[in-house]
Amino acid sequence: MELGRRILVAGGAGFLGSHLCERLLDQGHDVLCVDNFFTSSRRNIEHLIGNRRFELMRHDVTFPLYVEVDEIYNLACPASPVHYQFDPVQTTKTSVLGAINMLGLAKRLKIKVLQASTSEVYGDPIEHPQTEAYWGNVNPIGFRSCYDEGKRCAETLFFDYRRQHKLGIKVVRIFNTYGPRMHPNDGRVVSNFIMQALQGKDITIYGDGSQTRSFCFADDLVEAMMRMMATDDSVTGPINIGNPGEFTIRQLAELVIEMTGSKSKIVSLPLPSDDPKQRRPDISMARDVLGWEPKTELRAGLEKTIAYFDKLIAEPTHRV
Repeated sequence: MELGRRILVAGGAGFLGSHLCERLLDQGHDVLCVDNFFTSSRRNIEHLIGNRRFELMRHDVTFPLYVEVDEIYNLACPASPVHYQFDPVQTTKTSVLGAINMLGLAKRLKIKVLQASTSEVYGDPIEHPQTEAYWGNVNPIGFRSCYDEGKRCAETLFFDYRRQHKLGIKVVRIFNTYGPRMHPNDGRVVSNFIMQALQGKDITIYGDGSQTRSFCFADDLVEAMMRMMATDDSVTGPINIGNPGEFTIRQLAELVIEMTGSKSKIVSLPLPSDDPKQRRPDISMARDVLGWEPKTELRAGLEKTIAYFDKLIAEPTHRV
């Protein structure tokens, strides 16, 4: 990647977007952070606002955007079940219309655009672990469909723009990611468990907790996205990005209790609709094409994440 490029990060004030903005600035680029603050927080990028190479624009990607940039990262979309199910129609619009608008901008400017897709395109997978060649097992009319099918449609649009307009596209499928700046009330398992443990509340697991997830630390994920963007036009993806280390939900709950020294008890609730029983990426392609694999062990990543939430809770206003 050339130095001093002007880079648009849609969804740049979100959990992952803010880490990406930070890394791009550290590498000497100008960053245009675009966000409508529907699920993101100004606090995530407050420390960047004084940087003369950082610009913040409040904008909804479902509407066209007319700017001059050299690259686009499209991370704009609610990414947790609580948030994307709150307004499912808007979630689908964000994925589909947002993709159309970011692709249209990239087409006009003749630049590369990266789509932050998701492991949710695999649905409740029958194949395990999931490779990029797997087409998925998705319920098209369920409660999670606004996100699952919205992201699947966005991938379709990216590859159709590639075929029809020869656009330089990059698609990464992100598996469970965690780290500082996660929203404390986003309903995701890592933030849920840490907040419950730090506040001495019962830790809620769904079913018996035997369902598995793999957890990738935010810094590792951002590194993979940047490596993907730096590839030549022959590399389009989709490429799985995540940590192949697999843990049960109960194991995660027990580890969080241990690391926080909490007196919390683990309680079970019924499984939610369409909740995947297994989710683990095959990252062979990321290793081969990007020379990437996650470096942060779960315990080390949780230590930083717990410290972030501990500080957040201690703030007088506890604002998010």
